[in-house]
Amino acid sequence: MELLERESCLSQLSRRLDAARDHGGGVVLVYGEAGVGKSALLRKFREIRRDVRVLWGGCDDLFTPQPLAPVYDLAQQVKGPVLAALESDQPRTQVFAAMLGELARTATVAVFEDMHWADEATLDLLKYLGRRIESTPSIVVVTYRDDEVGPRHPLRAVIGDLPRSSTHRVAVAPLSEDAVVQLARAAGRSADGLYRVTSGNPLFLTELLAAQTEGVPATVRDAVLSRAARLIPESRNVAELVAVVPGRTESWLLSQAAPTDIAIEGCLSIGMVLFDDGALGYRHELVRRVIEDGLLPSRRKSLHATVLAALASRSDVSTARLAHHADGAGDGAAVLRFAPVAARQAAAVGAHRAAVSQYQMALRHGAALTPGERCRLQEALAYECYLTSQHERAIEAQTAALATWRASGQRVNEGNALQFLSRFCWFAGRRADADRYAAEAIAVLDSLSAGRELALAYINRAGLDMEAHENASSIYFAQKAAALAEQLGANDILSDALNTVGTARLITGDPGGWADLNRSLVLAQSGNFEVLVARAHTALCAMAVSCRDYSKAGEHLRQGLAYTDLHQLDAWWLYLLAYSARLKFEVSDWTGASDDVDAVLRHPHTTAVTRLPALRVLAHLRVRRGDPGVAEVLGELRALAGPVPELQQLGSLAAVEAELAWLAGDREGVIRAAQVPYERVCEHPDPRMKGELAAWLWRAQALTETAADIAEPYASEIAGDWRAAAEMWAAVGCRYEHAITLGWHGAEAGQREALALLHELGAGPAEAALRQRLRAQGVRKLPRGARRSTRSNPFGLTRREAQVLELLSQGLRNSVIARRLFLSTKTVDHHVSTVLGKLNVSTRAEAAAIALARCEPAR
Repeated sequence: MELLERESCLSQLSRRLDAARDHGGGVVLVYGEAGVGKSALLRKFREIRRDVRVLWGGCDDLFTPQPLAPVYDLAQQVKGPVLAALESDQPRTQVFAAMLGELARTATVAVFEDMHWADEATLDLLKYLGRRIESTPSIVVVTYRDDEVGPRHPLRAVIGDLPRSSTHRVAVAPLSEDAVVQLARAAGRSADGLYRVTSGNPLFLTELLAAQTEGVPATVRDAVLSRAARLIPESRNVAELVAVVPGRTESWLLSQAAPTDIAIEGCLSIGMVLFDDGALGYRHELVRRVIEDGLLPSRRKSLHATVLAALASRSDVSTARLAHHADGAGDGAAVLRFAPVAARQAAAVGAHRAAVSQYQMALRHGAALTPGERCRLQEALAYECYLTSQHERAIEAQTAALATWRASGQRVNEGNALQFLSRFCWFAGRRADADRYAAEAIAVLDSLSAGRELALAYINRAGLDMEAHENASSIYFAQKAAALAEQLGANDILSDALNTVGTARLITGDPGGWADLNRSLVLAQSGNFEVLVARAHTALCAMAVSCRDYSKAGEHLRQGLAYTDLHQLDAWWLYLLAYSARLKFEVSDWTGASDDVDAVLRHPHTTAVTRLPALRVLAHLRVRRGDPGVAEVLGELRALAGPVPELQQLGSLAAVEAELAWLAGDREGVIRAAQVPYERVCEHPDPRMKGELAAWLWRAQALTETAADIAEPYASEIAGDWRAAAEMWAAVGCRYEHAITLGWHGAEAGQREALALLHELGAGPAEAALRQRLRAQGVRKLPRGARRSTRSNPFGLTRREAQVLELLSQGLRNSVIARRLFLSTKTVDHHVSTVLGKLNVSTRAEAAAIALARCEPAR
């Protein structure tokens, strides 16, 4: 079929390729609905641009995706370091680096097709290449079905993380009605009803035009089956074999069906494609599915068995592919042979969701397993579910394994299962269960000879205690784990234990914790324990922020973000990004903090553990800027913290709520927010939290006794030396706190300085409260004026609000505006509400009319 209405898309691709050669590479996202012609477009582009190397790889619609499938395709085409890295089972960072090196060597178009089916490792590769592609003369072309990639699809987050400067989009739209009429005439067919049935989809149109039936078939399925029904038996056998093989069927595999030239010709007559290497495939995955779905179950199983037998005789076939066909054949023994291996291979490259699917497949066929074998698979499944934030499924699988270990009297395995179950329950928000299982694990393992399992149980107990601010107990158990790890020579456990010891000591105000954390990092780095390196950087960053050593925090933040990005440790990357938001918030970089919060909250892999710190920053930002939606965020924070929140969540939430009440002049509200958490923290040494809550009670004149063991600058303020407190705030870069201290304690000159600073920060509520205070004191001639970012705007909109109004005036929905500005939809909702209020209108249409008439576009 002639390629119509694709000139603009081809031109865009050519421009991107030329720009890559001259100025540095990029990623080109080619998207559209299934069957719209993305692959046909790229094949045409390859014909036009014969001056450049084109490498072609794709993701297959297997029951469980093969990790790094496109890389294996590309590696076979280029050989060299990429193939060597894959075949030698090198760490995936080496595979990624080899792939980048290949793209840097010469100008290349690397096509990754059907990325909506990609596994996690392939998505991680795209993110890795996307952030470095500008150093090459190449482009990576990614095709995907945009109608199948929703807001929570993993690919959506990767696309959002790609650098905007080097990422380009090419939308492939359905054909117009005129094009459909033109193609129908060229095929000698009537165009009546074709556009209505196909909606301009080229695949559907091709199948319907090829169907030798009167009129227009009701569905594409009817058209496809109608064409297949005309095949001679030899061709049908080949077509059916190829139908159970996602992607391409190699020539050596086709030999199992003994195809003749006549059989191949028949397959080509129904739109199948014969590739240069002799492989045969369907022009589109949708057509393959129609043929496969039309097979009788017994015939489908037989074909899968045939393919499995052929694949199993070769050494160059992935275990994921073997497991797929074993499952299709209903061959339980083969599934148990291949699926666990495929799961471990997937996990090794970070494709943890693929590993979950493989373990689940194995367990479905596990009737012949021994109890011990089933337990091992259940525990492996539980751990992969935990890594992918499927916590309830992890608990279910681990509970089943625990029951079997108990029944068989295998005490070490029982104790180990208990400590893992404790960890999974904590991540699922089931604190009481986590505590109970932690105690049971230690009770079981303490009665046996000391080993790794007991050390891990101690660490788990120490971590739970630290989260509850039971720091004395946390240090005790972590030190026991460290001592046992030293005896065992287990540096991974030692690093983990020292991390907990150091963090707990620093929370209590003991500076010796820095040495523990630094040693933890060194051990993790020397042993190449990737997760522990990430954890050490995170702890060092978090505690430096808590101690307001922002220089140290920034250094570990930079190192940690770079490390977790390189090793694709998304969970830790998100946690570090949440602390980046906290750091920026505390030093009054509120725009940067807001951007980091949005990045965490809109990421599809974010969990309750990473959402909590990000939401705390968001709530605090809205309180200080006077943004709408504070109650909504506080409500989500309370829900995530659970009915009996740990002290960390309780204290942090209380600080936000106390400030909200104080800015509103609600003294009783301050006391209600801070009193109970303050009483609890007095029982658990934490100088910063205790100082912050004590300061709120002191400002509300509700601190009934002199607070001891609290951090500066709170201690100086409560002692009456507000000047020293103000200087300390200024010295560490906390401009908001500096202004608040001057404004509420200083004389008129200091208060005017504070007013100007609050105005500059955009701290509307505090500025308004201070103005009211100054007027009550009789101060007159207070400065007025809009923020620098709003002076040129006729409606007093901030830069971000002006951007939202500009897009709103284009008729875009909030969800679309959010994608354009890389914000969350909720954030855009609040911006729109604020814009309507500032424009004094009640509808979006009214706001758009005003904007089009009077408002300059945002720059």
